[in-house]
Amino acid sequence: MPKKRKYISQKNDHKLQEIGRLILRFMNENSTKIYNYKQISDGIDYKNPRQRELVIQALHRLQAAERIKETEKGKYIVNLNIKGTLTGIIDFNQSGNAYVNVEGLEDDIFIHSKNVKDALQGDKVLIVTYTYKGKKLEGSVLEVLERTRTEFVGTLQVVAHKDFGFVVCDKKTINTDIFIPKGKFGGAEDGDKVVVKMTEWRPGDKNPEGEIIQVLGAPGEHETEIHSILAEYGLPYTFPEEVERDADKIDRSISDEEVAKRWDMRGITTFTIDPKDAKDFDDALSIRKLENGNWEIGVHIADVSHYVVPGTILDDEANQRATSVYLVDRVVPMLPEVLSNDVCSLRPNEDKFTFSAVFELDDDAKIKKQWFGRTVIHSDRRFTYEEAQERIETKQGDLQEEINVLDRLAKIMREERIRKGAITFDRSEVRFNLDENNEPVGVYFKISKDSNHLIEEFMLLANKKVSEFVSLNKKGDITQNTFIYRVHDDPDPAKLESLRDFVSTFGYKMDLANSKKVAESLNRLLHDVKGKGEENMIETLAMRSMSKAVYSTEPIGHYGLGFDYYSHFTSPIRRYPDLIAHRLLQHYLDGGKSPNKAELEEKAKHCSSMERLAADAERDSIKFMQVKFMEKHLGETFSGVISGVAEFGFWVEIPENGAEGLIKLRDLVDDSYSYDAKTYAVYGMRHGKRYQLGDQVQIKVVKANLIQKQLDFKIVD
Repeated sequence: MPKKRKYISQKNDHKLQEIGRLILRFMNENSTKIYNYKQISDGIDYKNPRQRELVIQALHRLQAAERIKETEKGKYIVNLNIKGTLTGIIDFNQSGNAYVNVEGLEDDIFIHSKNVKDALQGDKVLIVTYTYKGKKLEGSVLEVLERTRTEFVGTLQVVAHKDFGFVVCDKKTINTDIFIPKGKFGGAEDGDKVVVKMTEWRPGDKNPEGEIIQVLGAPGEHETEIHSILAEYGLPYTFPEEVERDADKIDRSISDEEVAKRWDMRGITTFTIDPKDAKDFDDALSIRKLENGNWEIGVHIADVSHYVVPGTILDDEANQRATSVYLVDRVVPMLPEVLSNDVCSLRPNEDKFTFSAVFELDDDAKIKKQWFGRTVIHSDRRFTYEEAQERIETKQGDLQEEINVLDRLAKIMREERIRKGAITFDRSEVRFNLDENNEPVGVYFKISKDSNHLIEEFMLLANKKVSEFVSLNKKGDITQNTFIYRVHDDPDPAKLESLRDFVSTFGYKMDLANSKKVAESLNRLLHDVKGKGEENMIETLAMRSMSKAVYSTEPIGHYGLGFDYYSHFTSPIRRYPDLIAHRLLQHYLDGGKSPNKAELEEKAKHCSSMERLAADAERDSIKFMQVKFMEKHLGETFSGVISGVAEFGFWVEIPENGAEGLIKLRDLVDDSYSYDAKTYAVYGMRHGKRYQLGDQVQIKVVKANLIQKQLDFKIVD
């Protein structure tokens, strides 16, 4: 009999623990709200008298454990002070440890790998915080409140002589292997790279259970790894059949009826300037001299909103994707190819519908008039950046006069923009020469020249002026019209102070008195470090001091560009926010009232999130290609620059090809090295030798891991 009582007691204990978890999950949805026990019972769907009695018992337990507190008789609130129960998003590193980002807290909370429970990368979690060894705030995961994803990429390992296996995933994504029972292999064999869907994670189980839903192929193979990158970030690389069918049905005719509704600009000199491998031309420039001596410059953008209509499956798909994804060897477009490369693309010698910003500029690039609306154009010529640059440098070739006028006006606008506080980060981007099998045979850097700056300035002008047109009336007063902005917050003051203190050791000064002084200091710093040994390091740290640009309905301005109002308008083929901006601009041109802000803010957040995923996927594809390129150079020695420093080692970048590899501290056998976060350095405890961010070192390539997309280097004396 006593045994039975003990068993019932344990069962009841587990039940109350479970109810306590439900209560905390419910109350943490609004952690500042006060609830009575009836509201809590209803909130967790425990409504009959017996269930409500259990809720009261669970509330008493939570109160005794100081997880909640009673504000007055029978009314409870989450206790955010005692025991530090907090909610946030978890972010793992390669070691399996994690940090939780809590809204409103300046620093992320460290979670040791043994305390992450069943949390996975990006999950919304409930944590309890405590001070470790009397000084360092840490946390433990109490519960996963919201799963961010259930599908993962990994490698299947079948257990020998058993009818089950495990999928081993990237440790940063998921901290444990996924158990795959018999019958759930989905045709995969031992060693295959796969997509696995997590189906269950029972309390107390070490591993979640899952089933394989897609076989990607053999690890290390080019197609396998590229498809793995897309699958890892949940980015689709094909369109559903019904979306393709919808796109194929689009009426692509340039009808007289539609032309009559637009400004017909087909007789004006118009051309595109794009990268040599571009297929989706979403912007063109037109230019003509007016009788008064001023210049009429048209910035013409593909009128995607004419073809992609809200409420269609085509628009739903574009909204979901939010952006085109540019990997090293392919583009995963936001819109089906029939639209992105054909119907909407401003190809030469074809009439096209466009949405335009037309400016009358004088010889000093001052705007005298502006006009926004729908147009029809005919591009006379397609230029590559190289061809346009040749006309700027030699003053020779067709349309050289028009290109040079645009170049001169763009340079005036750029100079004025920098004078008013724009920051000029001009970092080169790594690119690869690929053979017919997509193997990297060479590396080069994309460097911005005058022709790139020409296009950039006129696109910035259109983006800025469209945003101002919607946001301000003719008197300059704020309209309160809902719009989608591209915003860039001021830099973090603490990071700027850290940057100022660090660069002062190299003899550079920074004035942080106000936003204008900061911008001037940053521009002077970036100019002064050009060609110096510390250039790469200081540029990197300056970039890290900046906030991330995002989409928002709140016009807080764009710090990096120095604009009070700024939106993305010029690339609707590849960015959904631009398509939203087109629709809203036309809505306001037609005299429409301001639409619901909350709904648009959700779309803005989604677009920002998808942009981050696309950038991460692009970065992974570059890393993969760099590792593939460096496979051919195993054992070779290079001169490199220390590009990052951490507790376990430091990274070295090879300037000639952009490849980055890790030097592990444990592999430095001449001394015992320790990490100094303040100076971005590691130093030998006995001999005092230092390896600091920006230092030049000689390295040997010792390992190239295609699957982990990782290079290992060794210091060479």
